Amino acid sequence: MIPAAYAVLNLDAVQHNLQRVRQLAPNAKIMAVIKANGYGHGLIRIAKALQNADAFAVARVDEGIRLRKAGIKNRIAVLEGFTCAEELDELVNYQLDPLVHSVDQLKILESREEHDACAVWLKLDTGMNRLGFKPKEFCQAYQRLNKCSMVRSPINLMTHLANADDRQDAITLKQISLFYDTLALLPSDPELSNELSIANSAGILAWKEALTDWVRPGLMLYGISPFSDSTGEQLGLRPIMGLHSRLIAVKSLLKGDKVGYSGAWVCEKSTILGVVAVGYGDGYPRHAKSGTPVLVNGQRVPLIGRVSMDMITVDLETQPDAKPGDPVTLWGDGLAIEEIALCAETIPYTLVCGVTQRVQIVEKSELKTAVSLIPGICY
Repeated sequence: MIPAAYAVLNLDAVQHNLQRVRQLAPNAKIMAVIKANGYGHGLIRIAKALQNADAFAVARVDEGIRLRKAGIKNRIAVLEGFTCAEELDELVNYQLDPLVHSVDQLKILESREEHDACAVWLKLDTGMNRLGFKPKEFCQAYQRLNKCSMVRSPINLMTHLANADDRQDAITLKQISLFYDTLALLPSDPELSNELSIANSAGILAWKEALTDWVRPGLMLYGISPFSDSTGEQLGLRPIMGLHSRLIAVKSLLKGDKVGYSGAWVCEKSTILGVVAVGYGDGYPRHAKSGTPVLVNGQRVPLIGRVSMDMITVDLETQPDAKPGDPVTLWGDGLAIEEIALCAETIPYTLVCGVTQRVQIVEKSELKTAVSLIPGICY
């Protein structure tokens, strides 16, 4: 039996979104970003759905190891690299490509005697100010890395865009220019051809100047827009995840009755209240405001009162015949996750990554059997 709150994944949408990336960056190889448990969609599940991507990117070594143990053969980049010799051993053993972003990493690599043991990505910090070498340090880091016997040539070069989701912010073009200006100072070698990577999802969608040898789509692969003024569907993407639940109670309230913790919402008139079995314990945003849309029987109704751990409450004025057991959609299937994120003053990343373990994930292909016990749900 499916729990009250469950997520449905349409894995056919993954291939559509990957093809959309190929349309936008036809000359680039695709490094699909599947860190953070595949943005909450399931690391192994998403990797298997994207096996025709040219490579994967994860944040940490253990994520890459999980993929290898699951039989994933694609090239895998580890975006946080390594912090000690033991992690480097794991990277080599499982053939993972680390990012090199610090002098400490260079020292570890220089201490090793293996030959051509791993491919690496050298990261330039063009303004994100997290990981990476500053431009004045980059040339020396590149030369030191080239002398490391265990590092395969040529070295791949990468940076990360800080503000690409703002189409009006000139910092993105400045970052791109700084990347190329810095690379122009590297010693040239006609026998080496460094592969470059700049563009994340927003870069792919909005900044053609960021398209290089490799692109690194993340959020857009899951059908979600990186921009606050649009939805994934408006960008030609298909959302993968829908979050669903059901009504568990319907009751009548009088004018002046207070709803939820702290009585934060007060009935201005007689109200038909619906109680939905979902809350922040499932990953629904705690700070979603009253008025946030929810679909009951496919029709919009407003959230009222505070979100609690296991339940939310909605105003059923437009759904007077609703009853316990009726289906509820929190996002997906006509209710854009981007809209819910705006209502909760957050970003869609936090919603998909925040779906908790008690929410059962069902693939759409399995849906008819899986939800046959829940009244009123048809797919």
